[in-house]
Amino acid sequence: MTFDDDLNACAALIQRADPDRFLAAMAAPVEARAVLFPLYALNVEVSRAPWVTQEPMIAEMRLQWWRDALGEIAMGGQVRRHEVVTPLAAAVPPDLAGELDEYVAVRRWDIYRDPFENAEHFVKYIDQSAGTLTWVAARALGDADEGVVRDFGFAAGIANWFRAIPELEARGRVPLLDGTPDGVRRLAQEALDRLARARSNRVAVSRPARAALLAGWQTETILRQALSDPVRVSEGNLGQSEFRRRTSLMWVAATGRW
Repeated sequence: MTFDDDLNACAALIQRADPDRFLAAMAAPVEARAVLFPLYALNVEVSRAPWVTQEPMIAEMRLQWWRDALGEIAMGGQVRRHEVVTPLAAAVPPDLAGELDEYVAVRRWDIYRDPFENAEHFVKYIDQSAGTLTWVAARALGDADEGVVRDFGFAAGIANWFRAIPELEARGRVPLLDGTPDGVRRLAQEALDRLARARSNRVAVSRPARAALLAGWQTETILRQALSDPVRVSEGNLGQSEFRRRTSLMWVAATGRW
């Protein structure tokens, strides 16, 4: 499969900004990368949009730009020319592009310093960001049960959220409703429970769609680290050694046992 300049630009963007997802995409079948690269590049752009300016109005406008672009894809008509939007329109069907609108909208929380309102608000944030990205990627690649994929996406989202907490706090955000050790343990256990539920229904995710779940290959390790030693979350000391990180990804990619 030959990648054009846009797909290569998406890959380069991910490699710089999100090396874990870049490795996961590179571990996926070549044909899956034409879907994963544009979606993960979208994730980079949307994730950083609230942080590149101190002006909330400008950040809101940046997010709205992406909502408008996704709206064009969802309409199935002409789409603006852009190195991420153009390949995304080829990778994601209109109905799935429409689902990505909430994925962008929920990132408005990142713009402001207000804490989450309640547990429902926090769960919605994780589900509509990490969960929706995982679901759209999986469904664009093949048949999959949405509930199974969203359970996995939620668990992976919590693992990534734990890793982001030190930077979020440094930027003046309040990332957890209960940041005490017990609160971290409860959240880690909830995510592990959803991960186990997703794994118990692996057959509901087709082989082609499994490539979308490779990005969460470190999820269980990170969640178990947070569960056993919550202080590692605030210290930013979660994750695997470089050797273990790469070999565990190779194992998941080879076996399909996410």
